[in-house]
Amino acid sequence: MNDKRLIRSRNNRMFFGVCAGLADYLNVDPVIVRLLMVLLTLWNGVGLLVYFVLAIIMPQEADATPKANAFNEEEIVIKGS
Repeated sequence: MNDKRLIRSRNNRMFFGVCAGLADYLNVDPVIVRLLMVLLTLWNGVGLLVYFVLAIIMPQEADATPKANAFNEEEIVIKGS
Protein backbone atom coordinates (compact mmCIF):
# COMPACT_ATOMS: atom_id res chain seq x y z
CA MET A 1 0.00 0.00 0.00
CA ASN A 2 1.16 3.53 -0.72
CA ASP A 3 2.17 5.55 2.37
CA LYS A 4 1.91 8.92 0.62
CA ARG A 5 -0.28 11.50 2.32
CA LEU A 6 -1.34 14.91 1.16
CA ILE A 7 0.11 17.17 3.86
CA ARG A 8 1.34 20.75 4.03
CA SER A 9 5.12 21.04 3.99
CA ARG A 10 6.91 22.45 7.00
CA ASN A 11 10.33 22.86 5.37
CA ASN A 12 9.73 24.04 1.80
CA ARG A 13 7.03 26.64 2.31
CA MET A 14 6.26 30.15 1.14
CA PHE A 15 3.05 30.85 3.05
CA PHE A 16 1.25 27.77 4.33
CA GLY A 17 3.17 24.99 2.56
CA VAL A 18 0.25 23.94 0.36
CA CYS A 19 2.07 24.06 -2.98
CA ALA A 20 5.13 22.30 -1.61
CA GLY A 21 2.90 19.61 -0.10
CA LEU A 22 1.08 19.12 -3.40
CA ALA A 23 4.38 19.00 -5.27
CA ASP A 24 5.75 16.40 -2.88
CA TYR A 25 2.60 14.31 -3.25
CA LEU A 26 2.71 14.53 -7.07
CA ASN A 27 6.54 14.15 -7.30
CA VAL A 28 7.04 17.41 -9.20
CA ASP A 29 9.02 20.56 -8.55
CA PRO A 30 7.25 22.95 -6.13
CA VAL A 31 7.94 25.85 -8.51
CA ILE A 32 5.69 24.24 -11.13
CA VAL A 33 2.80 23.91 -8.67
CA ARG A 34 3.32 27.50 -7.49
CA LEU A 35 3.27 28.79 -11.07
CA LEU A 36 0.09 26.84 -11.81
CA MET A 37 -1.53 28.28 -8.69
CA VAL A 38 -0.55 31.83 -9.73
CA LEU A 39 -1.88 31.25 -13.25
CA LEU A 40 -5.19 29.96 -11.86
CA THR A 41 -5.40 33.02 -9.63
CA LEU A 42 -4.70 35.43 -12.48
CA TRP A 43 -7.01 33.62 -14.89
CA ASN A 44 -10.23 33.72 -12.85
CA GLY A 45 -9.33 33.99 -9.17
CA VAL A 46 -10.12 30.37 -8.38
CA GLY A 47 -6.48 29.60 -7.54
CA LEU A 48 -6.57 31.77 -4.45
CA LEU A 49 -9.79 30.14 -3.27
CA VAL A 50 -8.37 26.64 -3.85
CA TYR A 51 -5.17 27.57 -2.03
CA PHE A 52 -6.93 28.80 1.10
CA VAL A 53 -9.34 25.86 1.16
CA LEU A 54 -6.41 23.45 0.93
CA ALA A 55 -4.55 25.40 3.63
CA ILE A 56 -7.50 24.81 5.94
CA ILE A 57 -8.19 21.19 4.99
CA MET A 58 -4.67 19.74 4.59
CA PRO A 59 -2.95 18.68 7.81
CA GLN A 60 0.50 20.02 8.52
CA GLU A 61 3.55 17.79 8.34
CA ALA A 62 4.60 16.36 11.69
CA ASP A 63 7.53 18.07 13.33
CA ALA A 64 10.68 15.93 13.13
CA THR A 65 12.47 17.69 15.97
CA PRO A 66 12.13 16.26 19.47
CA LYS A 67 9.78 18.04 21.84
CA ALA A 68 12.10 17.96 24.87
CA ASN A 69 14.29 20.99 25.49
CA ALA A 70 18.01 20.53 25.80
CA PHE A 71 19.61 21.35 29.15
CA ASN A 72 23.10 21.45 30.61
CA GLU A 73 24.39 19.71 33.70
CA GLU A 74 24.14 22.90 35.79
CA GLU A 75 20.36 22.93 35.38
CA ILE A 76 19.85 19.48 36.89
CA VAL A 77 18.31 19.73 40.34
CA ILE A 78 18.53 16.70 42.59
CA LYS A 79 15.72 16.42 45.10
CA GLY A 80 16.87 16.58 48.71
CA SER A 81 20.20 18.27 48.16
